Amino acid sequence: MGDDSEWLKLPVDQKCEHKLWKARLSGYEEALKIFQKIKDEKSPEWSKYLGLIKKFVTDSNAVVQLKGLEAALVYVENAHVAGKTTGEVVSGVVSKVFNQPKAKAKELGIEICLMYVEIEKGESVQEELLKGLDNKNPKIIVACIETLRKALSEFGSKIISLKPIIKVLPKLFESRDKAVRDEAKLFAIEIYRWNRDAVKHTLQNINSVQLKELEEEWVKLPTGAPKPSRFLRSQQELEAKLEQQQSAGGDAEGGGDDGDEVPQVDAYELLDAVEILSKLPKDFYDKIEAKKWQERKEALEAVEVLVKNPKLEAGDYADLVKALKKVVGKDTNVMLVALAAKCLTGLAVGLRKKFGQYAGHVVPTILEKFKEKKPQVVQALQEAIDAIFLTTTLQNISEDVLAVMDNKNPTIKQQTSLFIARSFRHCTSSTLPKSLLKPFCAALLKHINDSAPEVRDAAFEALGTALKVVGEKSVNPFLADVDKLKLDRIKECSEKVELVHGKKSGLATEKKESKPLPGRAAASGAAGDKDTKDVSGPKPGPLKKTPTAKAGGPPKKSKTTAPGGSASAGTKNKKGLETKEIVEPELSIEVCEEKASAVLPPTCIQLLDSSNWKERLACMEEFQKAVELMERTEMPCQALVKMLAKKPGWKETNFQVMQMKLHIVALIAQKGNFSKTSAQIVLDGLVDKIGDVKCGNNAKEAMTAIAEACMLPWTAEQVMSMAFSQKNPKNQSETLNWLSNAIKEFGFSELNVKAFISNVKTALAATNPAVRTSAITLLGVMYLYVGPSLRMIFEDEKPALLSQIDAEFQKMQGQSPPAPTRGISKHSTSATDEGEDGDEPGEGGNDVVDLLPRIEISDKITSELVSKIGDKNWKIRKEGLDEVAGIINEAKFIQPNIGELPTALKGRLNDSNKILVQQTLNILQQLAVAMGPNVKQHVKNLGIPVITVLGDSKNNVRAAALATVNAWAEQTGMKEWLEGEDLSEELKKENPFLRQELLGWLAEKLPTLRSTPTDLILCVPHLYSCLEDRNGDVRKKAQDALPFFMMHLGYEKMAKATGKLKPTSKDQVLAMLEKAKANMPSKPAAPAKAMSKPMGGSAPAKTQPIPAPVEDSVSSTIEAKPDLKKAKAPGVSSKAKSVQGKKVPSKTTLKEDDDKSGPIFIVVPNGKEQRMRDEKGLKVLKWNFTTPRDEYIEQLKTQMSTCVAKWLQDEMFHSDFQHHNKALAVMVDHLESEKDGVISCLDLILKWLTLRFFDTNTSVLMKALEYLKLLFTLLSEEEYHLTENEASSFIPYLILKVGEPKDVIRKDVRAILNRMCLVYPASKMFPFIMEGTKSKNSKQRAECLEELGCLIESYGMNVCQPTPGKALKEIAIHIGDRDNAVRNAALNTIVTVYNVHGDQVFKLIGNLSEKDMSMLEERIKRSAKRPSAAPVKQAEEKPQRTQNINSNANMLRKGPAEDMSSKLNQARSLSGHPEAAQMVRREFQLDLDEIENDNGTVRCEMPELVQHKLDDIFEPVLIPEPKIRAVSPHFDDMHSNTASTINFIISQVASGDINTSIQALTQIDEVLRQEDKAEAMSGHIDQFLIATFMQLRLIYSTHMADEKLDKDEIIKLYSCIIGNMISLFQIESLAREASTGVLKDLMHGLITLMLDSRIEDLEEGQQVIRSVNLLVVKVLEKSDQTNILSALLVLLQDSLLATASSPKFSELVMKCLWRMVRLLPDTINSINLDRILLDIHIFMKVFPKEKLKQCKSEFPIRTLKTLLHTLCKLKGPKILDHLTMIDNKNESELEAHLCRMMKHSMDQTGSKSDKETEKGASRIDEKSSKAKVNDFLAEIFKKIGSKENTKEGLAELYEYKKKYSDTDIEPFLKNSSQFFQSYVERGLRVIEMERESKGRIPTSTGISPQMEVTCVPTPTSTVSSLGNTNGEEVGPSVYLERLKILRQRCGLDNTKQDDRPPLTSLLSKPAIPPVASSTDMLHSKLSQLRESREQHQHSDLDSNQTHPAGTMTSSSSTTNIDDLKKRLERIKSSRK
Repeated sequence: MGDDSEWLKLPVDQKCEHKLWKARLSGYEEALKIFQKIKDEKSPEWSKYLGLIKKFVTDSNAVVQLKGLEAALVYVENAHVAGKTTGEVVSGVVSKVFNQPKAKAKELGIEICLMYVEIEKGESVQEELLKGLDNKNPKIIVACIETLRKALSEFGSKIISLKPIIKVLPKLFESRDKAVRDEAKLFAIEIYRWNRDAVKHTLQNINSVQLKELEEEWVKLPTGAPKPSRFLRSQQELEAKLEQQQSAGGDAEGGGDDGDEVPQVDAYELLDAVEILSKLPKDFYDKIEAKKWQERKEALEAVEVLVKNPKLEAGDYADLVKALKKVVGKDTNVMLVALAAKCLTGLAVGLRKKFGQYAGHVVPTILEKFKEKKPQVVQALQEAIDAIFLTTTLQNISEDVLAVMDNKNPTIKQQTSLFIARSFRHCTSSTLPKSLLKPFCAALLKHINDSAPEVRDAAFEALGTALKVVGEKSVNPFLADVDKLKLDRIKECSEKVELVHGKKSGLATEKKESKPLPGRAAASGAAGDKDTKDVSGPKPGPLKKTPTAKAGGPPKKSKTTAPGGSASAGTKNKKGLETKEIVEPELSIEVCEEKASAVLPPTCIQLLDSSNWKERLACMEEFQKAVELMERTEMPCQALVKMLAKKPGWKETNFQVMQMKLHIVALIAQKGNFSKTSAQIVLDGLVDKIGDVKCGNNAKEAMTAIAEACMLPWTAEQVMSMAFSQKNPKNQSETLNWLSNAIKEFGFSELNVKAFISNVKTALAATNPAVRTSAITLLGVMYLYVGPSLRMIFEDEKPALLSQIDAEFQKMQGQSPPAPTRGISKHSTSATDEGEDGDEPGEGGNDVVDLLPRIEISDKITSELVSKIGDKNWKIRKEGLDEVAGIINEAKFIQPNIGELPTALKGRLNDSNKILVQQTLNILQQLAVAMGPNVKQHVKNLGIPVITVLGDSKNNVRAAALATVNAWAEQTGMKEWLEGEDLSEELKKENPFLRQELLGWLAEKLPTLRSTPTDLILCVPHLYSCLEDRNGDVRKKAQDALPFFMMHLGYEKMAKATGKLKPTSKDQVLAMLEKAKANMPSKPAAPAKAMSKPMGGSAPAKTQPIPAPVEDSVSSTIEAKPDLKKAKAPGVSSKAKSVQGKKVPSKTTLKEDDDKSGPIFIVVPNGKEQRMRDEKGLKVLKWNFTTPRDEYIEQLKTQMSTCVAKWLQDEMFHSDFQHHNKALAVMVDHLESEKDGVISCLDLILKWLTLRFFDTNTSVLMKALEYLKLLFTLLSEEEYHLTENEASSFIPYLILKVGEPKDVIRKDVRAILNRMCLVYPASKMFPFIMEGTKSKNSKQRAECLEELGCLIESYGMNVCQPTPGKALKEIAIHIGDRDNAVRNAALNTIVTVYNVHGDQVFKLIGNLSEKDMSMLEERIKRSAKRPSAAPVKQAEEKPQRTQNINSNANMLRKGPAEDMSSKLNQARSLSGHPEAAQMVRREFQLDLDEIENDNGTVRCEMPELVQHKLDDIFEPVLIPEPKIRAVSPHFDDMHSNTASTINFIISQVASGDINTSIQALTQIDEVLRQEDKAEAMSGHIDQFLIATFMQLRLIYSTHMADEKLDKDEIIKLYSCIIGNMISLFQIESLAREASTGVLKDLMHGLITLMLDSRIEDLEEGQQVIRSVNLLVVKVLEKSDQTNILSALLVLLQDSLLATASSPKFSELVMKCLWRMVRLLPDTINSINLDRILLDIHIFMKVFPKEKLKQCKSEFPIRTLKTLLHTLCKLKGPKILDHLTMIDNKNESELEAHLCRMMKHSMDQTGSKSDKETEKGASRIDEKSSKAKVNDFLAEIFKKIGSKENTKEGLAELYEYKKKYSDTDIEPFLKNSSQFFQSYVERGLRVIEMERESKGRIPTSTGISPQMEVTCVPTPTSTVSSLGNTNGEEVGPSVYLERLKILRQRCGLDNTKQDDRPPLTSLLSKPAIPPVASSTDMLHSKLSQLRESREQHQHSDLDSNQTHPAGTMTSSSSTTNIDDLKKRLERIKSSRK
């Protein structure tokens, strides 16, 4: 028992997992108690049980499971982490709880599911339950349905998405299990409560009995909208509110109804689309044209059946629609017309928005067909046109409808009006803007006066509907002339109308109107509980009414109140006044006199027409006083102006009286309620006086006052017509001038351009130049408001005039229209107007386009032309297109009706001939311009196909398509493109070109839109698939477009749309969404239209941004709630922005200073850090470019918008440089006062300044540099330290400016660089400046080099990055620059280093060419002439630079600079590498005082070092199988810390374990093999070589002696080592890094290896030695020539000194030296001769001539002499200048020897000594005979001895011997080597044989090409082979040995193979032809490792081999040679 109760001691969580059920039961009980006690939902206790909850619900013991379920329920209810368990727990409940027999378990399971829904996990729960419906166990299915039903019933259809449920519902009704069917029935009833249509539609096809039962149940359900009874956690407040409402009696609920509207699931969405085009009868198109009506009927019936499918798949229905349209329009059988109409209805219903592109074709035909009287035809046509309307917009078909309105047939008129009425019902105030309403109202107003009553009634109904939809305020202006009876009739109709979008009448209109205005209220209406925060009223009752009252109230009141009401009533003044003025009748003169006498003094009236002007003047003065004292309401304006117009009226001759009179008119207009009737009385007189010199100004003032009273549009119209009805040019020009000013003062709003444009044209044609000038000025002003479209009207003017107009327009370009200052109170339209017309272009602009005379071209688009365009022959198609282009060009501006042209052009867009596609695109571009905005109606049928062309594979076609789309979008706006599914269908196509172009286009267009159609959401799924597209460009474009989609749709909607993605994709996309959310731009502010009316404009400015954070104000309560929460923070900034935005319109009216008060830089907490994180995470572009592109500028603008004052930002990014200067001036002024702001925005300021560096304007650059000097002074005072991000995005661009041609700029830049070292470490500055030295600009190179010198001088060598050596090598390169200034700067910089570090500099700069070195030495000498000056210079340089700063920056005082100079000196004397500067930040500062006062040693406080975890490095390395190829861990993974990795691997090379070493070598081999990675070894070469020769020593001393070791292992290790070395010395740049000491040790190791007899005994030993031989040659050729020569000399010296050293060793070293000697002619320029001569000097010092002669061999002395001789020969007398490094030249004989040689060579040019030393071949005693014969022979032997002329020489010798057979050539051969003698004899024999048997051997000399190279004794080495000069040492045996080796290699038999070849032959190895070399290398392990590369290398090597190669020859008989030659030929041919 004891064991059983062990679990009692366990903690609770372990009990819950125990295998004993009792333990688990106890655990669950205790857990339940714990859960109930925890009060904090975020307690860490919850997390303990996170992984256990699934076990709670899936326990195998039923009793225990019940307790577990209880505990789980409490957990889910209270734990904040419970959401993480949703998926696993709910799936556990479904599979393990719902199948339990106990009802309690099932109840708890359902409760747990519902609790998960409550904690916002509804989607996951629903997903698991729907999966449960597929379970085979009916119990589980029933429980899942029940759970879903309860969830829907309690939470409502907003939380439980109906769409997926409805889809599976029919399947449940088919279940065999009755319980399932019953539960499904209950579920269907519940769904019906929430969405009636969707469920009805889906269940149409279930069993009829079931359907009947359902329908009976559905009828019983209450009609009211259901309410959720349970709420999500986030809606708990809403629940409380609901209870309050219920307790209050539930009345308030009515107000909330609209807000809580449930999003209905559209049944259409649930259906599968059916493809019908392929199912059409094959002969359909023939039958539909048939003569028999029955056949036509059959065809139509077939279509009717197909279109009954409720959802049709998108496709090309153009032909089908065309056929049906033809039947409707032309068929005589009315029954078929009705049938065709039904087919069209079916198509429109099934395709919905996809049918929109065909609507334009069909609508006119249907409307005209309404002439039919038969009711069934009319009904069919009505249904068709109504269905078609829903697929498009009223805007798109407006042109067609309006055209039919003028038809004479009353039935057509009636039906069209009725159609308009029905269409209006579907509209809202936003989709029925004024611009659209205006033409419709005008047409309908004609119909209300029609003689036919049915036409009148239909028109009244349409107008009434319009009134209901948009409200009286919008319609009244168009009903101004309608009499009261008709107006009442319209209102009566309006009240009867039932709108589609708003069921209730009464306030519906007002609600609609108010929607756009109180954005806040609209949002709160939807956002449930958020209301309390948005609206101050705390009571929930009136909550919903508040917004309505706010929005709807004032407008209502203002209609009834008097015009002079409150500010809000002001919005109606205009309309009120207009109505009043229209009613005001014109009074008779008697009535006027009566009214005037009541308010004017009697004398005044009497004297009005006095003949004495003084009396008239006095009268006017009294008149004026009286007017001034009158109240507005008392003033009878009409009477007063009539009095003024009374005789003499405007014919007044005295100018004083006239001036007074005009002034009084202005007063009356300003002070009274001045009507248009009054205005008409005076205007004529005013226009007459406007041209008067004395009275003109008064007349203009009066006109302006009247314009203010009666609105400018009306006044302007009157004034212009009056001025141009008279002939006076002065009046005309002044009127035009007045209008220009008036437009500026009043704005352009509602100005009727049409009214006076003809007058302007008249003025332009006037003979008087003043009139023309005024007209052009007026056009200029209009251009400000209308834009370029204005020019179109005047294109027909004469060119001279047109050029003047263009010049005026040019002046205005870039200017923005001034804000209006007058007419505000009278005609500011309310904010709602702005909201409604937001997307419409300014009406003025529209008017202008409307004015253009448009030509009808439809008659020119004949059927012949259309068939031409569709012809099979491309040439005829081209002709057709040319004709179309001609027609459009000729017409210029065309009407929208273009007949069949769209269909024809659409066909050409996918033409196989790309040239025609491009031509079509060009025509479509023309079409857009010619048709103007009317091209809208063709967007669907022509615009979208153009988008398809964006997927073309040809670049130029895509570019043309994009240009066309942009041209169209410019005319149409974006709304038409985004509506419907067309765009999403295009994006769906998996064409990478189409996708990237389309996304790029959307990314460009979407940010400019204020709103978009809801259909944009349809593109989102395809956008997500683009984010994961295979094509990188598509992915990039999709990422770019993402923020702009989010800007319009909101994060919530976008995130919701990820629901359908796969889990992996979803995570990726959500991450991208988060990223995009951070970069999401705000929507653009209201358009500039508001500028013309600040009052109207300011209202939207206030209300607009507030709904912006709530991404979707239409989305209902629950959706908006989390959205609002998330949007809180952005909301604040958007408010801030709106406040700034508000300033802009009124900027000019405010004082400048008021506007610009406040800080210019706003401190945003962590703003800079966030920007850096964004840049690091690649969320934004890295600031790195050669020239700044637009996207960088836009990005900077966006980043600045939050932390830089708006007005300053406008200045900073203005296109005019003067604004940049202003901005810089402001920044300088605010620098001191806003230090914190400047520092917080420093990165942005510096980036903006880098943009200024790319400007061409010098004044801006100077200002910018001035600011930078002050800025860096401030930063150093503040002890600020530049971040890496700031430095890297600024310094490179500043350095560009150091190369400016202007001296003053260069000086400033240098001063700034100097100051920057105070805020940024000089060592980090160094690489930036070093980069600047690579510029193509020589000035920049020179300045950068000087700056580097200054840095090194001030801060010591530690600034040099990456290492002093590398830096100085880089600098030294510039000594050879072609620009003098650069050379000087480089020399000065190196001299600076020399002054600090002395001779060490030569080590650091490496090898320089002789010329450069001599220049440097000269410069050093010059600087050394004044040695005492150097330290002083050092000390003074820096302070001078600092004082230079002071002169430029008035903010720095002189004190610190002086103080600094002394500190600097102290620092220099005290510290080894002073990094001291005046105000260096603490981290870079030396505590100078402390150092100075401390007399003893300087205490160094060691810095805290970063503690690295080094344990990993020291873990034993896993040794893989020693398969050399297999072991190659990829270096890529290690690149993160390459240096340390390489160090670690190199350390393993010297490992005592062979396998470890092989593995390390293999890894290095892999690096060396890849060109791009080999660079990583740079800097590690010495280290690697040391490790390698350590390993070689280890093998030599340890491994070889170890008997146990397998010698194959050793061979393998040797192969690896040698292979690595060959790879390394193949890469010249790396090989040159090897230093002298290391090379000496390496050569020692390699030569020792070659002499190791133990190796030769091994099987593969020969291979190894050959490989080493090859390697040695590589080392000699590729190493740094100075280092290797030096190493060899030292090695030779050591080997001669060492007694133990074998003579062979020294010989091999000397051979290496001879090889080097031969390379000298090519390498002499890269050798540091001073060092070599120093080494020779030391050698000669250790081994004087006498000592050398004592050596056993004469080789050392000859080697040395040869080397010196070659150097002398190559350098000439200059050699003596290279003894600079030898301190005491007398210590050796070097100098004397060189002098002797020089003298000797001068004396005997071309003498035998030359030949002896240089050629080492033939020793001819020239003095033996002076006869010509001997001279001739000498010449021949000379030829034989030279490499080039050998053959020629032998041939000549042969000829000579033949001719003079008695000639003795013995004396010439006597002193030459044995080899040479045999060579000559053999050569002569070969020639002889050749001449005898012509043609036996192909080559002329008888020597094979291979042997030509190898068999000639090489003239450039005296001792090129051991026996070359001593005949006695070289015997035939040597050559026989070599021959044997060669035979062996080539696979030939040798009689005696065990003879070992002498080592000497192996080193010189020239004998082996390249073929043999490659062949034998293939045998070695090494070559297995690196086959391809090695073959190449070896052949290279062999071609370089220039040793005399006599291996193949012997002094034996000729047959041997011939045999050998043949074999050689054979080998060669086989290798080829």
